[in-house]
Amino acid sequence: MKTEFTDIQLQDPAIQRSNEILRACVHCGFCTATCPTYQVLGDELDSPRGRIYLIKDMLEQGRDPDEKTVKHVDRCLSCLACMSTCPSGVHYMHLVDHAREYIEERYKRRWDDRALRWILSKILPYPMRFRVALLGAKIGRPFARLMPDARVRAMLEMAPKHIPPVSRNDDPQSFAPQAPKTLRVALMTGCAQKALNTDINDATIRLLTRLGCEVVVADAAGCCGALSHHMGKTQESHRAAGKNIRAWAREMDGPGLDAVVINTSGCGTTVKDYGHMFRNDTLSLDAARVANIAMDISEVLMKLDIPEGAPKGLKVAYHAACSLQHGQQIKTFPKDLLKRVGFDVVEPADSHLCCGSAGTYNLMQPEISKKLKNRKVHTLEAKTPDIIVAGNIGCMMQIGSGTEIPIVHTVELLDWALGGPKPAALQQH
Repeated sequence: MKTEFTDIQLQDPAIQRSNEILRACVHCGFCTATCPTYQVLGDELDSPRGRIYLIKDMLEQGRDPDEKTVKHVDRCLSCLACMSTCPSGVHYMHLVDHAREYIEERYKRRWDDRALRWILSKILPYPMRFRVALLGAKIGRPFARLMPDARVRAMLEMAPKHIPPVSRNDDPQSFAPQAPKTLRVALMTGCAQKALNTDINDATIRLLTRLGCEVVVADAAGCCGALSHHMGKTQESHRAAGKNIRAWAREMDGPGLDAVVINTSGCGTTVKDYGHMFRNDTLSLDAARVANIAMDISEVLMKLDIPEGAPKGLKVAYHAACSLQHGQQIKTFPKDLLKRVGFDVVEPADSHLCCGSAGTYNLMQPEISKKLKNRKVHTLEAKTPDIIVAGNIGCMMQIGSGTEIPIVHTVELLDWALGGPKPAALQQH
């Protein structure tokens, strides 16, 4: 794609990077075939190619964003299916991230949009605040239908019926290996996941220590910054990410780390991009070091000696989170691990398409999100599984709100198969 940025514009590192991405695009349209919003809405401007044209025009002209551009950029899920299918290697993620930051800085949203985005950025990344908000939403849930704003209704409807007690395993500490030591790893305990489902981190720690890993929960590490990052709130996202980088760098410089383990794939995609996010920052070297050893839990488990298990007689439908299959290009590891311990693994039709969760997307774009959720639930239920499994808490909440089939995290099933407790979601069925 031909671009016409001036030499002065190209002195801005963000414009320079976006120019590289834009020039790689050859207008082929392959991305439209795998874009969930284009599949649902049928509008060229709601496809990656359409958004690329809008972003290119906005950035080249150096103009303030208009309502049309903002609407279509906001509708992007950042599922990154377009990056998996693009034959030209267009790094759409960095482009749309830049566009969101540009929009956040130069576009004045309606007061209710600003208020909603502010609330989400000040609550979701903070586990205790989120817990309090969930309690309030739980109380308000019976009145959800009375709310005039669909986004507020979505927030109330997504509130879980049960809010688990705080797990002390998420406190800064070290867990000794229960077998000959193989690795020393830092576990990213996250933010929203700690409030919604404490079983995931607990199962991860049991599983890793059983396989010979020393597991460290680093002091001062917390939210990865993804939620704020995808709203274009760069200062907030970098502040959160910077705390993680410093915390993990201290561990790397001290006893050492073989990996930073992440069991929420949406977070993993962001942490692996820290090197790019901080490329012009004083933390650039440490950010690159952290990004280089960041691994999804399935990547770490593939390096360990997972024993084979006897057939369990349970059919498991594997939902591939977009942030894992497209963002991190991890497509087979979770399925390989589940099969190895004895589960019968099946996949739904159109497994490359998003479930509509996408961080805060199901709260900010509830109508589109609901269509994608219904589509995903239909394809999963068509496989008549006993269990649905996923590697991302957002997907689990989204899909779980639309089906009676129990849904659990990959590590919960693996932990159970290797001697851990039966997952709570399965005990209820």
